[in-house]
Amino acid sequence: MSDTDLGSLDAQSLARLFKSRDASPIEATRAALERIARFNPAVNAYVYVDTDGAEAAASASTRRWSEGKPLSPIDGIPVSLKDLTQVAGMPCREGSLTSSDALCDTDSPPARMLREAGAMILGKTNTPEFGWKAVTDNRLFGATANPWDTRLTPGGSSGGAAVAAALNMGVLHQGGDSGGSIRIPAAFTGVFGFKPTYGWTPQWPPAKEPSLSHLGPLTRTVRDAVSMLNVIGRYDYRDPYATRGQPDCWGVDLDKGLAGLRIGYSADLGYAKVDPQIAERVRVAADRLEALGAEIIEVSPGFLSPLETFRKLWFTASLEQWSQMNQHQRTLLDPGMVTNAREAEPWKAVELFRAWADRAELTQRLEHFNQEYHLLMTPSVAISPFEINHEVPPGSDMRDWEEWAPFSYPFNLSQQPAASVPCGFTENGLPVGFQLAGGKYDDVRVLRACHAYMEAHPPRFPSAPNAA
Repeated sequence: MSDTDLGSLDAQSLARLFKSRDASPIEATRAALERIARFNPAVNAYVYVDTDGAEAAASASTRRWSEGKPLSPIDGIPVSLKDLTQVAGMPCREGSLTSSDALCDTDSPPARMLREAGAMILGKTNTPEFGWKAVTDNRLFGATANPWDTRLTPGGSSGGAAVAAALNMGVLHQGGDSGGSIRIPAAFTGVFGFKPTYGWTPQWPPAKEPSLSHLGPLTRTVRDAVSMLNVIGRYDYRDPYATRGQPDCWGVDLDKGLAGLRIGYSADLGYAKVDPQIAERVRVAADRLEALGAEIIEVSPGFLSPLETFRKLWFTASLEQWSQMNQHQRTLLDPGMVTNAREAEPWKAVELFRAWADRAELTQRLEHFNQEYHLLMTPSVAISPFEINHEVPPGSDMRDWEEWAPFSYPFNLSQQPAASVPCGFTENGLPVGFQLAGGKYDDVRVLRACHAYMEAHPPRFPSAPNAA
């Protein structure tokens, strides 16, 4: 194996090598740690790396594989968790100066499940403070940079996980998505990101707005995402919102192709303003899906922008977080988050109740749509990555991130599964992604369609951070 870069391989390839004893988990873990040491200074994807813990766990995994007794198909596979997720023995700073370096004494559900499956937990990836915005910078750890151009943002809030996936600093990366926080950075960095049906990937402690939050994978391949979902996509009683009914194998239909799938394609959902280059790349992707056997029908899903509905819920969550802080802590918070919180202060309970009613109507419309169409296709994000350390593109007339990411949060409101699939690059060499969303509990179908596209049109990844 001297000619093979273990740090460049996917989970499936590594598991085959472990089984044949042509490589070991300790070698794969050291290769991942070497990539972190080499690339992370330029991109700041990881904010905590547990070298000793990962190597000790990898040694134990190596013994299990040598005895032919791996704990699971991902035993020995290097993984990361977002720094909003508790991992025993690691701090959970949540990107906030108001947090402490105290080590967690309890694993969250995904950390527990991954550890029990034998995965190598490398460390924690960067996020904006409490995950409140769709770019990744904070006052504690600074900004995460896009590996395609380190002057630009990778998006967020799972920006650290997306960058780690793009550079293969580890193989499986856990993100969280309350308004697009998996799909947005997946699109901006050119990787695959999947938000499962709400409640199918349990989390604890609860997110700041638990009814919007979904945990899911960011990976280079759909099959790797399935490998992670087969572990973290299981019921855990600690999550009061967790539901049962997950497939025994999330990838059961991966190889069925697209024949028979009826996909509604909307370039703008009837209200979004999309960069022409983004629109063109997604239109080409729709044609490619059709060439692979899907039926593509241009549609209007039939709902108005739910921006104000989402803001009512999202800004109220910021207000609740802000209200828990003392005066000193409030001075440490991200000013943008404080602005959102203060905007929510005068809102009345009836306004929040109205937002929940509007949310129910949106969900009803989308579920009705999925009775006629198997999937809905849109761009993942309306624009290309922009300058780092900004919430909106400098010089634009936008006030916050939701305006440039109009395609993602509707599916948090509806709690439906949705994915971002890489589909090419702009003229400036920046990644573009398209989104596929399905009805509730249609996760297997979404993954099937994404896999068919990516197998036929494999994405390209950066070989190293580009400081152009």
